[in-house]
Amino acid sequence: MGVGAVGRAHRRTRVRVGADAAVAGADGSGPGAPVSEFVDDGLVRCDWATGSQLYRDYHDHEWGKALHGDDAMFERLCLEAFQSGLSWITILRKRPAFRAAFAGFEIAKVAEFDDTDRARLLADAGIVRNRAKIDAAIANARVARDLPIGLDELVWSFAPEPRPRPATIADVPATTPESIALAKELKRRGFAFVGPTTAYALMQATGMVDDHLAVCWVQAVPKGTDSGVRFATQVSARVGNREE
Repeated sequence: MGVGAVGRAHRRTRVRVGADAAVAGADGSGPGAPVSEFVDDGLVRCDWATGSQLYRDYHDHEWGKALHGDDAMFERLCLEAFQSGLSWITILRKRPAFRAAFAGFEIAKVAEFDDTDRARLLADAGIVRNRAKIDAAIANARVARDLPIGLDELVWSFAPEPRPRPATIADVPATTPESIALAKELKRRGFAFVGPTTAYALMQATGMVDDHLAVCWVQAVPKGTDSGVRFATQVSARVGNREE
């Protein structure tokens, strides 16, 4: 998510999470089950994380923890692009299918995808079948493969200095000077579907910034430490709709 496509989008998050929960968990089961069906563990969380068990698990164990690895960062960029215009819960539910369809998001493999792979992806009901986004994912893999430095190193070079955790959702920005600069650099190098809001979501989800609310029980892992959150478990946490 970047939580929430933040700021104004962050306020949309609160509505979207509830809507997602109601649709997916109408029978009180599954990853979209309403929060009333949860076992109350007494922990205080960010508002967006209370709509479903899937969101809560993502919030508690992935979002905001330092993520490293070129393939991990590539997965994040791809899923952020696929999420554009959709709710994040949709991407979380489809994440296993995305990973299977995109060869585990290994940059070297996706960069070699051809027209046969494009046709396969467009026919795969398990993912978001959007031709422009599929083409962008393949093109971005080729850009990432040919970078003179690793994608991980490039993205983390824009990490801002630590700041106090936000008191409320309204205190979380949609973009920052660093996310604007990151988006500009990624586009300059040839990446597609990466705007300042997407770039900030990337920063949030990969632990470059800590936007867990001040009252939230989750403590972000300090930069420069190995959080143990790697490619197999990380994905963006933006809830609700947002523009690039």
